[in-house]
Amino acid sequence: MPGPEPSLVFDHVDFWILNKPIGWTVQRDTNAPSVLAWLNEQHQATAYPVHRIDKPTSGLLIVAKHEQSNRLLSQSFAQRQIQKTYLAISDRKPKKKQGWVKGDMAPSRRSQWKLLRTNERPAITQFRSLALDDGNRGFVLSPKTGKTHQLRVALKSLACPILGDTLYGGTEAARLYLHAWQLQFDYQGRMIQVCVEPDEDWQQKWATASLEHT
Repeated sequence: MPGPEPSLVFDHVDFWILNKPIGWTVQRDTNAPSVLAWLNEQHQATAYPVHRIDKPTSGLLIVAKHEQSNRLLSQSFAQRQIQKTYLAISDRKPKKKQGWVKGDMAPSRRSQWKLLRTNERPAITQFRSLALDDGNRGFVLSPKTGKTHQLRVALKSLACPILGDTLYGGTEAARLYLHAWQLQFDYQGRMIQVCVEPDEDWQQKWATASLEHT
């Protein structure tokens, strides 16, 4: 398979946490390498994806090893008990430097989603931004819900689409600069906290920005 393969970040008896490279899908796909197919090949295991990460997004992904752990972890996601933190880069200034983006989401044109003014079942994202040395803006994003394209739509609503996210009006780049950085959750009385840094593509863009683990 071309490019870097996934890597195991955390191996629990009930689940794996992997670092998914850009360009990989979670489910099997005839047009792209698949995390589930890779796990089956490397570990001869039937894997259960607990959640999804978009194909152009890199970072942490939880995959259950059996049906029972899949149910438990999926319930934790549904009940918002798994804390996720993402990093993103934009080459535009946001309307505000920190705060919340809240609103219902609905399908739009060209496979896009849009943020609505209503709040019946809203997508909720907490964010803060920081200036980077090259003039770009870095973002630390904490989604409190798990809607499709939630973070991409949230940054577009702040007038700063993610660098490389041409679907939502972002400047064209070699990749989508969105990375699943941290996961924290309780699993059967044990606190699991995992962090994986972005790949080398990010290093010069983040420059001297100071980031502390949440």
